[in-house]
Amino acid sequence: MFNLQNQSTGYFISIAFILLFPLFALSQEKEHKPEEFRIMFYNVENLFDPFDDSLKNDDEFLPGGMRAWTWKKFEKKLQHTAKVIISAGGWRPPEIIGFCEVENRFSLIQLLKRTPLERFGYQIVHEESPDARGIDVALIYRPDRVRHLYHKAIPVIFEGDSAGATRDILYMKGLVGGKDTLHLFINHWPSKYGGATATITRRRDAALTLRAAVDSLQQKDSTALIVITGDFNDQPSDESVLVHLDAKDRQQDGHGFYLLNLMHPLMGKWDTGTHKFREEWSIIDQFIVSSPLLLKIKGLRLGEKRAEILRLPFLLEEDRAHNGTKPYRTYNGMRYQGGFSDHLPIMLHLEF
Repeated sequence: MFNLQNQSTGYFISIAFILLFPLFALSQEKEHKPEEFRIMFYNVENLFDPFDDSLKNDDEFLPGGMRAWTWKKFEKKLQHTAKVIISAGGWRPPEIIGFCEVENRFSLIQLLKRTPLERFGYQIVHEESPDARGIDVALIYRPDRVRHLYHKAIPVIFEGDSAGATRDILYMKGLVGGKDTLHLFINHWPSKYGGATATITRRRDAALTLRAAVDSLQQKDSTALIVITGDFNDQPSDESVLVHLDAKDRQQDGHGFYLLNLMHPLMGKWDTGTHKFREEWSIIDQFIVSSPLLLKIKGLRLGEKRAEILRLPFLLEEDRAHNGTKPYRTYNGMRYQGGFSDHLPIMLHLEF
């Protein structure tokens, strides 16, 4: 009788273990699965308020200006920008979003208070740039996911050229996962307006300014976790990015410190890019990371998906003049069409 009871007890324990083991295994798998941390960058194409700033050349974006920019159009721009961010993030919006072509802090406040982004509690990092038109770089971040430690604006000084100030580079130092320090640089380098050759030295100077900031971090910490993003107005293979910034086009052997441009694998594909001029797509919006993010096994590191261009269907329209697709812009030339932007956003996938 005693043996029979022991056998029955063992039988029921075995059955319980078989039934509960999948749940236990699932909980263990969930516990050890890396947590995503995503950074998005978006050139929003002139996120201007409709009010006159006497210190900036913003007359184009006033109700009486050539674009007849009104509060109604501004509000539509805000809702469209929020839609992109929420759609890109899926069930959870990105932890950090970098912007360029934002006029001022007021525009960012409206974006976070007058759209569905309000419920996520984003905080703003922004400094006024000396750009004549008044367009700035900025970022927003979720304080429940990253702790802001420090930020500053890094001015870009043109060698031998005292005229034509450009956007500052925005630097932020943050804490991710309670222990990993992330260094983030948001860029909007000088455009090719006036000709690519005539403006090449301006992008060179922006690249050298950024490289000096990176070298300064590396000298203090050879394992610095650095993310560089923005609109560079040059492609990954152009001299400013590849040579002066020295952002490598492929992963290097060994464990030394270097910068890797994650957008190189996306180049050379038809109808693929972040910006289109006439028939040609280009990848001028980029993510560049320091090698420690590639080599880390624990803590904050590069995710399997790495970087991508967000080709959300509503951001594109048919290109009847040059075939394929093109970004669905706010303006087509001077004609208002109420689209989103002339750039597509990009996303970086990290994990910890």
